Formats: sequence, structure tokens, C-alpha cells
Amino acid sequence: MNVEARIKTFSLLGNSLKRFLNHEEATSEKENNFFTVLNEKIDNAIHYNGWFTKENILFSLNQWSLALEEKKLENWISNYSIDEEKNLTVAIIMAGNIPLVGFHDFLCVLLSGNKVLIKQSSNDNQLLPVITQYIEELEPHFKEKIAFSKDRLDNFDAVIATGSNNTARYFEYYFSKKPHIIRKNRNSVAILTGNETKEELQPLGEDIFRYYGLGCRNVSKLYIPKEQKLDYFFEAIYDWHPIIDSNKYANNYDYNKAVYLMSEYKILDNGFLVLKKDESFSSPIASVFYEEYEDLEQLKLNLKKEEENIQCIVSNGLENHHIPFGKTQQPQLADYADNVDTMKFLTQL
Repeated sequence: MNVEARIKTFSLLGNSLKRFLNHEEATSEKENNFFTVLNEKIDNAIHYNGWFTKENILFSLNQWSLALEEKKLENWISNYSIDEEKNLTVAIIMAGNIPLVGFHDFLCVLLSGNKVLIKQSSNDNQLLPVITQYIEELEPHFKEKIAFSKDRLDNFDAVIATGSNNTARYFEYYFSKKPHIIRKNRNSVAILTGNETKEELQPLGEDIFRYYGLGCRNVSKLYIPKEQKLDYFFEAIYDWHPIIDSNKYANNYDYNKAVYLMSEYKILDNGFLVLKKDESFSSPIASVFYEEYEDLEQLKLNLKKEEENIQCIVSNGLENHHIPFGKTQQPQLADYADNVDTMKFLTQL
């Protein structure tokens, strides 16, 4: 199976996902079965993880349906020298914070010509097996390339592991003798200048609230000019107020707000989001930290020093590498987690 065949298979998956999301008729019995099982697993997923709403699962599937276009895959892969078949086994220890969070690693391993050994999180174990089964039906050669493990990982040549800062220390010790990528906690931040219009700032709500803020690409920290009032920010994100109707989100909102008030922290609150002045990056669910700055250029330098803790910087075009408001949850194929080129790592094994 050459790289063109692998790309073709994933592009067929992308086309099927588009038809599924558009409620179009299946083009084959194989695809019809895929649609049926995928619907069942989407409905089941929330029972395994209450944060996995149908809306958020469909959002994730839609992003992948757009990414898995044949031309996009070809353009991305053209930047690498890929052997036809490397056949090394790469173990992936997946996180479970957002739907299909480990799919990019899965895609990279298979397109690089390697075998994948998957250790799923119990929080996100419903969707990938269905997609894998369909891929294997589209291209039977993939059957010998994909394996899942519920037990201790054995017989692998390299590993990609994602977890908290605490588990990362364990991973680095346990996998020290194997080629590896170990990912830790990261957060995303947004820089406001105070000059943004409501229309420019509105998409920032997507960066904050999509997946209930559980992803490393979700904005958890704002930087605002000193003495800048935040009324315009609250007004811009108001369309997201129905999020408080989620019991899990509302419970976190009530709890964190109560903790802040009992601790006599000064907070800002709009009824569904709490803003707290804090130098940390990682804010609890239903809250966002903020920090004031006086010198924008100095802020950029300070963030440069913190780049190991930051996944994305969001702004209204302040720097070329900054992500526009509303786009953090729409990464491109070459937007690698922690800015570590996964495909380069795999092709150089």
C-alpha cells in the first residue's frame, strides 16, 4: 500500500463524513452501515463522557471532514519524504478531553507508513473504533496496521503520549529508551487591545466556549490594556449565554464562583462566565483569567518566554503567527500540538 493509496482512503473517509453530516443518502451498503453505527456511537458517547454533547461531536467530525480533502492531504504530505512502508509500530496514548482529540496522531502514523497501537482514554473511546472499522473496510490493508490495547503497551518502536504535567513525568521515565513525543498541559491566550469592535470580538466566544473550554486550544487567559473595562468583551460573547443550561457547566460555574467569593477574590461575572485577575494560564471551567498590560511589545516578549506553556496566541492580527478570533478549534493539518512536527518525527524514525 503506497502513500497515494493511504491518502485516497482518508479522503474517502472525509467524503463519507461530509455526506453523513449533510444527511445525504449513503452511496453504498458499506457507507450506510458506517452511518448507522456512527449515529449510535454519537448517541452513546455522552453516557461515557457528559461533556461530549452531540453538537460538539458533530463539530469535531465536521472539522475532520474538511481537513481530509484529498488535495489538502497531498499538499501536507508533499513536505515530507515518506517511505512506502516503514512498518514500525508507534504507540499512541490518547487524551480524552475533547472528541477525537487523538485523531491527528492516528492519521500521521498511518500516512507515514507505520503501524499504530492505540491506547484510548475511557473518556473518548466510542468514535475512533467506528472510524477505524470503516477505514479497514475501505482499504483492507489497514487491518494489519491498526491495533487497540486496553492493557499495558508492549512491542512498539516509538510512542506519542499526551497527558497532564504529572503523567508526562511518568511517561518520560517509562518511555525514556524509546523515541517519543510527550505532551504536557498547555493553554491558549488572547490579547485584546481595546480597539476591537463587537463584530471583531464576537468570534472569541468560540475560542473560549467550544468543547466547554476543555481543549488546550481553548482560550483560558485574556491580556487586556491597563484600566480597560471589559463591558465590551462581555457584550461580544453574550450569544454564548445558553451554555449555562448545561448542568455540568452550570455546576462548575456555581462552584468556582462560590470559591472565588468565599476567598474574597475580586471577580467580574456576567451570569455564565467568571473573569478573575490571575497570572496563571490554566483557568477552571466556566472561568477565564485575565491580566493587564501596559506595553504591548513587552507583553509579546513575555509570552515568547512562556511558549512552552502556550498552545495558541489569539489576537486581531497583531502578529502573523497569531490565530484570528474564532479559529482556534479549526487547526490545519500542519498545525501540530505543542508545535512539535509529528510527521517529521515519524518519517525520521
